[in-house]
Amino acid sequence: NRDVVAPVHKIYANDPRFSVILLANNVGKRKAQIAAIRSSSGDLVLNVDSDTILAADVVTKLVLKMHDPEVGAAMGQLIASNRSQTWLTRLIDMEYWLACNEERAAQARFGAVMCCCGPCAMYRRSALALLLDQYEAQFFRGKPSDFGEDRHLTILMLKAGFRTEYVSDAIAATVVPDSLGPYLRQQLRWARSTFRDTFLALRLLPELDGYLTLDVVGQNLGPLLLALSSLAALAQLLLAGSVPWWTGLTLAAMTMVRCSVAALRARELRFLGFALHTPINIFLLLL
Repeated sequence: NRDVVAPVHKIYANDPRFSVILLANNVGKRKAQIAAIRSSSGDLVLNVDSDTILAADVVTKLVLKMHDPEVGAAMGQLIASNRSQTWLTRLIDMEYWLACNEERAAQARFGAVMCCCGPCAMYRRSALALLLDQYEAQFFRGKPSDFGEDRHLTILMLKAGFRTEYVSDAIAATVVPDSLGPYLRQQLRWARSTFRDTFLALRLLPELDGYLTLDVVGQNLGPLLLALSSLAALAQLLLAGSVPWWTGLTLAAMTMVRCSVAALRARELRFLGFALHTPINIFLLLL
């Protein structure tokens, strides 16, 4: 929406520290990102989504991680800037904490964060220069890809031999969906990206730690097994008339263990409420 951003461009138009690039048409995030990268001259490139606000020290903390020439990309910790808006934004904020401080933090122990998220990710420009042609030329089902940019670029970085890292104290606040419709569309885009780029990641697995192999396989099989177990329990209820208590008990136990560990690590009781995420997730999987 150029009418909205035009006043912002005008403010910085005469500031020599900034260069505003206006493309002739709306060509999507990927091509706009590539245009900016190719016009840049610095050693490092910081990607920030338009709905994201960075803490004052984010750039400094990410740059410290990038001092290692083997690191091609690093991401910060994401929080929901509109956390208090609805019950869903509260759940998503906890989901982000878990994704960053469990999944990404664990992957970073092996130097291979599998997806450096778009709201706050720093890249080494010399590494990007090697990958931009591949990144731009990605196709999906015969058409130029228009989703999953962050995950695809991260996997290309890992394939090229660079490490990817997570910086937990580099905080970025981003706007998250406040209703189920937009949230479902977002999750579907992310799921498509995860499944599609897993085929690229599988080629990486022999070179990565065994934990990461388990992690990649789990990210793809976990939701499918959860959906299948829920469907089997529902079928038992409908056909046999018996309550599949063992399925419910297993899911409840796994959920409460995860939420309790998160509550202890974060020292916030609110994470016990993340147990609501499991039935919502199952409902969305079965839609």
